[in-house]
Amino acid sequence: MAVYTDIAAELYPESRGSVPRGVKTFTATASGIGLTRVEIERSGLRRPKGRYITLDMPQFAAIDDRNEAYVWAIASQLRALLPKEGLVLVAGVGNRAVTADALGPETADRVFVTRHLCEHPDAGDDVALRPVAAFSPGVEGNTGLATAELLQSVVRRLEPAAVVCVDSLCTSDVRRLGCSVQLSTAGLSPHTAPPLTQQTLGVPVVAVGVPTVMEADTMLGAKRPLVVTPKDIDAIIRRGATLLALAINKALQPALSVGELTFLTS
Repeated sequence: MAVYTDIAAELYPESRGSVPRGVKTFTATASGIGLTRVEIERSGLRRPKGRYITLDMPQFAAIDDRNEAYVWAIASQLRALLPKEGLVLVAGVGNRAVTADALGPETADRVFVTRHLCEHPDAGDDVALRPVAAFSPGVEGNTGLATAELLQSVVRRLEPAAVVCVDSLCTSDVRRLGCSVQLSTAGLSPHTAPPLTQQTLGVPVVAVGVPTVMEADTMLGAKRPLVVTPKDIDAIIRRGATLLALAINKALQPALSVGELTFLTS
């Protein structure tokens, strides 16, 4: 039985020599950052149609989470997937009480929200700000409301140009734990919850995630599914959330420097 993964680059690696019809892959490396792009052009494959971009970096627990090269690498890829104008809603998906699943809420806490400023133009004369809103919907076990239900309500109210969903992911490659970022136009499709996609929310959805867990039952011979996470998961979540938030902020507010965005969200 294959180990589950959310990472499209692990399902269709170029090293295997061939990919199914309707799948295109591309890889490159620059400044120590690996890039794998997977384009799925038809339905019926192991992942929904869409673009999947994976950036492989050094372990987040050990990097400078304000390193401009890493921030820019993620921000430039994200900006290319989003509409050029309009309100963007950032949703921090996951359970804040579970460290490995807290990436989404922790990232949303650090997003530079500007919707309230853009509603009062006189307050932002010096710099043209793009309207941004952010929130963390929590988990159904705590609220009684599915994430998709809450997001549908917020989207109907705000009518954003796009939604960015940030969530923890599962990998099948231990080398990607806490040191890769996947961006996807296919949105999120959790195992046991309604999907967060353009079809369910009515606007473009870009998913951004970091692998923080992996299934280890096949490695350890366990009869029941066993999920493991790195021992330095606290540092991975803390620094990963800072890096993702800065990248999202930079993608949405390109006129501001990384230093200025850090100051505004500190």
